[in-house]
Amino acid sequence: MNPSGPLRRLVLASNNAGKLAELQALLAPLGVALVRQADLGVGEAPEPHRTFIENALSKARFAAAHTGLPALADDAGLCVDAFGGLPGVDTAYYATQFGYPKGDDHNVRALLEQMQGQSNRRAALVSTLVAVRSADDPEPLVAVGRAAGLITEAPQGDGGFGFDPVMFLPELGKTFAELPAEEKNRHSHRGQAALRMRELMRTCWWPDH
Repeated sequence: MNPSGPLRRLVLASNNAGKLAELQALLAPLGVALVRQADLGVGEAPEPHRTFIENALSKARFAAAHTGLPALADDAGLCVDAFGGLPGVDTAYYATQFGYPKGDDHNVRALLEQMQGQSNRRAALVSTLVAVRSADDPEPLVAVGRAAGLITEAPQGDGGFGFDPVMFLPELGKTFAELPAEEKNRHSHRGQAALRMRELMRTCWWPDH
């Protein structure tokens, strides 16, 4: 696959501004310019599956089919040990299960309420990235990142988004929300997945880069 011009345009199968900023920064060394699907008039893809990889692949193929561009999709979520790995693929809508509106702050509030009295605070943020050259690409690139930590008793820090304020990393002694963006990207689930995806793209798509 040859770039047309100085930047390689990929459609990001997400409208999440936080994801766009993180992934753009991590893929910048490849000369990649990510464009949100909404900016190209593409709506949200259905996500009927129960695993991150199936949903990410579905979203990537959907975005590629509707734009004619190579596509990158991320499906990520929080997997709580005490809840058997849930909420998983339902993370974005977690708060709605408990009568709250959809949103990061409500998700955090609902999680802390459900974790009250729970001694097992282990959890992991998991990100699965899938990239396709076209909607019919028989060889999608797949990269997975996993950041394990502990759910705090209360939010800590003002940075990041999602569950960052309650995901405590014992090896760093901080939550993701307490880390500068650059350091967060080195340790986060999405950061790990993006670095692996960058190497896959460099090896499989643009070996001359």
